[in-house]
Order: sequence, then C-alpha cells, then structure tokens
Amino acid sequence: MSNEEESALISSGKLHFLEDVPQALQAEVARREIPLKTVMTWKKDTVVEFDKIAGESVEVLIGDQLIARGEVVVVNERFGVRISEITHPSEKPGNIKK
Repeated sequence: MSNEEESALISSGKLHFLEDVPQALQAEVARREIPLKTVMTWKKDTVVEFDKIAGESVEVLIGDQLIARGEVVVVNERFGVRISEITHPSEKPGNIKK
C-alpha cells in the first residue's frame, strides 16, 4: 500500500474503529550495546553511562516504531514527555479525520 493509499484510508474515516485500541507507549532516553560479561559485573549502585547529553530529546515509540520526540518533564512528581516533534506527518492526530 502506497503512502497516498494509506492517507486516503485514514482520511476516509474507515479506520475510526481503531482509535480506541490501547498501545504500549515507551519513552526511550538512550540506547547502548554492551557485552553481557559487562552486565554480569553490575552490582547495586553501578552507574551505566550513555552518549546522550542531559537535556537532549527523548524518543517516543509505539512498539519499535518511532512516532515522536520530546523533552522529559516532571508533572506532579511523575515523569512525562512534552512532545516537540511528530516523526510521521501522515499519522499526526490532526491529520486523521473522523
């Protein structure tokens, strides 16, 4: 299915029934590959460093699909993400017509 066909299907409202299907949302701060032998040496208070600089945007994913980027915020003592970029313009909530 082409992008135009997908956009037409979304715009037609034929996927409206999918809007309430729950999705597992993840906010990924950083990712790194390390050898298992290193992981096996970890103990309480071990610090794992990443290349990402504090304050850089985090990635928001559904499954393994990147859908947005944003900044970490604290709301009522809980973490949140303020969305700064939607990565798939054809899937922006504002582009889905009911």
